Amino acid sequence: MRVLIVDDEPLARDRLRRLVSDKLNHEAVGEAGDGEEGLRLAESLRPDVVLLDIRMPVMDGLETARHIQTLEDPPAIVFCTAYDDHALAAFDASAVDYLMKPIRQERLAVALEKARRLNAARLAELHAQVGDPPGRRHICARVRGNLQLIPIKNIVYFLAEHKYVTVCHEEGEVLIEESLKSLEHEFSDRFVRIHRNALVARDRLAGLEKDSADRALVRLRGTDRRLEVSRRNLAALRQIITQL
Repeated sequence: MRVLIVDDEPLARDRLRRLVSDKLNHEAVGEAGDGEEGLRLAESLRPDVVLLDIRMPVMDGLETARHIQTLEDPPAIVFCTAYDDHALAAFDASAVDYLMKPIRQERLAVALEKARRLNAARLAELHAQVGDPPGRRHICARVRGNLQLIPIKNIVYFLAEHKYVTVCHEEGEVLIEESLKSLEHEFSDRFVRIHRNALVARDRLAGLEKDSADRALVRLRGTDRRLEVSRRNLAALRQIITQL
């Protein structure tokens, strides 16, 4: 099998590479030191399996796995972890393959054979069981054939248009194929609905004004665009702004 190794510790990557290639006769096709790099390599190298550390900088293993599962032909994932027995029981309950550090050759061989593709529901359940905060820290978009990760903290608003959602962020705009309803549910602590077709970042709210047609518009830090506020959402939005 073709195996991608994603771990922020160089010594851990070296050990896994030797076990995968020299001892178990699989092909270690690449290595990454953080989740973002791991996601890009998973797309470009198309491995059969990703050995994925959980605690990493930039983007942790659980969020990386969620993004990997959106790829056209996602690989199986085996988590590498230093969690204690209580947390490992949660992995077992979710039928998630894992390797406990320090990783033993025999356990790696079993995990590679058992590796199966994970679905989003299992990953969400795993987040809750091991105590990681819910929700992603990045939105993943495809731009001119390449994956682009936009940090949630850099997003100004989401705007639904036809079957796509426009993500306006600090460096521009991208289109994604996620529903506004699911985004609202996942990021309710950071974004507020102002219209049936728009969510705006709470920390970007700058004020309200009216246009010549007497429609309420919201001003947002990070963009010159004014977005319309529906009558249904106006009172709640006004209250949020007065509390800022």
